[in-house]
Amino acid sequence: MIENPADLPILEAAERLRDGRLTSVALTVAHLDRIAERNGAYHAFLHVAAESALAEAARADEALGCGEDRGPLHGIPVAVKDLFDTAGMPTTYGSDVYAGYLPTEDAEVVRRLRAAGAVLIGKLETYEFAMVGPVFDRSFPPAANPWDVRRFTGGSSSGSAAAVAGGLVRTSVASDTGGSVRSPAAYCGVVGFKPTYGRIPTRGVFVLSPSLAGR
Repeated sequence: MIENPADLPILEAAERLRDGRLTSVALTVAHLDRIAERNGAYHAFLHVAAESALAEAARADEALGCGEDRGPLHGIPVAVKDLFDTAGMPTTYGSDVYAGYLPTEDAEVVRRLRAAGAVLIGKLETYEFAMVGPVFDRSFPPAANPWDVRRFTGGSSSGSAAAVAGGLVRTSVASDTGGSVRSPAAYCGVVGFKPTYGRIPTRGVFVLSPSLAGR
């Protein structure tokens, strides 16, 4: 029996949210506690949006209580790679050049996540501008592989894979040009998927190669 809500598969968490055995606030708190406990070793999260995430979770609970169900991700905590613009939340594209940058609009992918009722819990580590890494001369250390923190995660969606493999979140959103989702997923023992080119809009995402980018 799974005791910690942070360990629930998304489908089971979603079922509990709808039958009243769990609230999005409680689920979000469980993930925030897990991040606080483990991120110091994994360095998966660059920014944790605790206050806004709890507010979003409360709104998700209220909506479900009123019979408004936005879909499978309603009330589920989700984190996104630091290449995606997030309104009012730091977005550095993995570079100290953009330290302190706060976009005024969400990337289209983030907008759709919010519209689907997902709880945006924070931003995940990436290589600088999704290029070669890891590097050790930035303000933040590179993400570590949760299975062995002495080893790296295998690509620019490093924080996304580490966060899922380390149990900080159950799912994350990243980007893949030449394997940046698939390689870290393989290195960290989780599932990574690159959709068909053009299937998901790239507006508001730092794109390494417009002809190859996928989410």
